Amino acid sequence: MTPSEEKFVHLTTAPIPGLIRELAIPTMISMLVSSIYNLVDTYFISSLGTSASAAIGIAFSFMAVLQAIGFFFGQGSGIYISRELGQRHHAQARHMGVTGVVSAMGMGVLLILLVVPNADLLARALGSTPTILPYASTFLRVLVLGAPFQLASLVLNNQQRYQGNARYAMLGILSGVVLNCFLEPLFIFTLDLGIGGAAGATALSQLVSFCVLLHMTGRHGNLPLHFAEFRPDWADVREILANGSPSLVRQGIESLGVLVLNHAASTYGDAAIAGMAIVTRAMFIAAAINIGIGQGFQPVCGFNYGAGIYTRVRAAFWYCARIMTSWTLLFSVAAYLAAPQVVALFRNDPDVIRVGTLAMRAQALIFWLMPFTMM
Repeated sequence: MTPSEEKFVHLTTAPIPGLIRELAIPTMISMLVSSIYNLVDTYFISSLGTSASAAIGIAFSFMAVLQAIGFFFGQGSGIYISRELGQRHHAQARHMGVTGVVSAMGMGVLLILLVVPNADLLARALGSTPTILPYASTFLRVLVLGAPFQLASLVLNNQQRYQGNARYAMLGILSGVVLNCFLEPLFIFTLDLGIGGAAGATALSQLVSFCVLLHMTGRHGNLPLHFAEFRPDWADVREILANGSPSLVRQGIESLGVLVLNHAASTYGDAAIAGMAIVTRAMFIAAAINIGIGQGFQPVCGFNYGAGIYTRVRAAFWYCARIMTSWTLLFSVAAYLAAPQVVALFRNDPDVIRVGTLAMRAQALIFWLMPFTMM
């Protein structure tokens, strides 16, 4: 039996609880490590001052847009791949894999052309104050240089997860995250590159993640990708639009929410934006658990839906819903009670702590609704 056939049998016959854990835990680990990196990133940049710390909050909505685009192409192509593999249509699945990766890289190149000459304008549109602007525009201008590789990495990560290879998808993402944790203090402090160094470290790490994930295509049961096969057609576009639009809309609304909050907070100065930036990244740790569980569900759903085994799809859905709801309720209580202490870990400024505490407690009050958006 070939690796792809073994995977089909495993995903369509293994007990649901163990299967979900097998697929969700690697994703949760990669998301948690990414979240921890985000907190470390916030800690390092906060040492450059309140305005630099606030610049990360300004850039976060743009970073959320990048993630939304990556997940749009990744889930748009990955869901199709999973269904086709469930029906054992390997050629169609492989063709969609190439289409998703190349399309995402093309969008990344377009973003470079748009953002680099207009970084100041974009930073102002995202809510930057005059004191934050130099930091935010520098960060955006350097960060976007890695956009083609970041988007392609997100697509490859999603595609490998939808093929049931969550562990290899995890290794690809973790390679870049771990590298970034070493490069960022080196670029910021040793090379004295400031906030531009933080963005440069992130862009370089995304390139490494892309190379690792690309190296794993065609291995361990993953579909091989041959870029010479890239021939997009309207059927591919329809599939990506249909499958990826829900993720794009959900994450687009999240980015819009951050943008509105930044504009509202800018009225109260840099400390307010810095407090919001810290809270956004801290709350993402809890979100990472839910995202991991939801992404563990997705390949199970795709393979079994494609194979016509709908009872397993329903069983997997309700199993994940119960776990996610329990976790979010527990975290919401903890976040509400410990909000001042969490914010103070990153910036010991009374104004930042005051705003951050209010923001974290407000988010904790509605965080329990999150499971209903993750699957």
